[in-house]
Amino acid sequence: MNYDQFFADKVAALKAEGNYRVFADLEREAGNFPTAKNYQANGTANITVWCSNDYLGMGQNPVVMNAMHEALDKCGAGAGGTRNISGTNHYHVLLEQELAELHKKEAGLIFTSGYVANLTALSTIGQMMPDCVIISDALNHNSMIAGIKHSRSDKLIFKHNDLEDLEAKLKGVGPDRPKMIAFESVYSMDGDIAPIKEICDLADKYNALTFIDEVHAVGLYGEHGGGVAERDNLMDRLDIIQGTLAKGFGVVGGYIAGTESMCDFVRSFGDGFIFSSSMPPAVAAGALASVKYVKEHNELREKHQERAATLKKRLTDAGIPVMPSETHIVPVMVGDPVLCKQASDELLFNYSVYVQPINYPTVPRGTERLRFTPTPLHNDELMDHLVDSLVKVWSQLGLKQAA
Repeated sequence: MNYDQFFADKVAALKAEGNYRVFADLEREAGNFPTAKNYQANGTANITVWCSNDYLGMGQNPVVMNAMHEALDKCGAGAGGTRNISGTNHYHVLLEQELAELHKKEAGLIFTSGYVANLTALSTIGQMMPDCVIISDALNHNSMIAGIKHSRSDKLIFKHNDLEDLEAKLKGVGPDRPKMIAFESVYSMDGDIAPIKEICDLADKYNALTFIDEVHAVGLYGEHGGGVAERDNLMDRLDIIQGTLAKGFGVVGGYIAGTESMCDFVRSFGDGFIFSSSMPPAVAAGALASVKYVKEHNELREKHQERAATLKKRLTDAGIPVMPSETHIVPVMVGDPVLCKQASDELLFNYSVYVQPINYPTVPRGTERLRFTPTPLHNDELMDHLVDSLVKVWSQLGLKQAA
């Protein structure tokens, strides 16, 4: 077998169907978000980033940056090992305590990414809990799917946000068998929200654990940024809350929060935690500073919601087909992978607007889209330019307008 030809053929097939991913080569400019330098074939261009997951611009916040500088000077670059072997820095301990407090839980446990947090927690619980079945929302993130797969436990998939289907699955499992409902609060591609209270009611009725992924909600919802569960006064009803430090908090890393015994269990048995080097102390320090700051600045969340609502209205009024979204996510339907990439390229190279095309397998075929994530730092002038640019590109490519 020609191994390299096999790899090349697979990539060629991806390109032929329009789903090959091209990365924008960016250099973020500290203190000037959402502007970035884009390295292109013919040089560089200053562009506006409209698809960042740094939802509040905290990756540019001086408080966060200063905390990272201080920790770097104090502790050096790396943590020096895994958490078990010399790699537990005091900033890790402080960050876990802060995250536990944010979610009003007994304990927290940090990981190198939100992906690793989901993969490790779900696989460890599912694998070690005898006869466990995990009941998963159909639109759960790939990291949750991977965690459930690696758990090798039985799984059931319920229709997205469908409480009747979820209850039917729970009823079929029965009240005595160990079970866990895994779902997200904010689904990041469509921008909808799970019926958290009703899911918790069913979990109580059928004696199930609840595992909620609040990755696209922590920092952004609730009076202190604890997520949709905090906003809806439901944190005490959720057994395991998983989140990220890379989006609303603007740094990198993931975590879970829950009871002391649950966190200690994952800490003690989770391969993804045990065998991973610790996050650098400067990263932990920056995340710690960010969580503390975001907790005390609810005006960031208010401005964030206003910007998202304003963009949705502006785009809708201009005839751009904004998909229904009850959150800060602003998805615009294209419905074709090739046209989606063309629209993205036109915006980037001719209008200095960067929004990444979202294609399969991130979203189902035929639902390809541009996904905009306005932040508090996207002012009216930037929004005017975006809307005008989109209208021109939509006309140029003959894309379908809103009904």
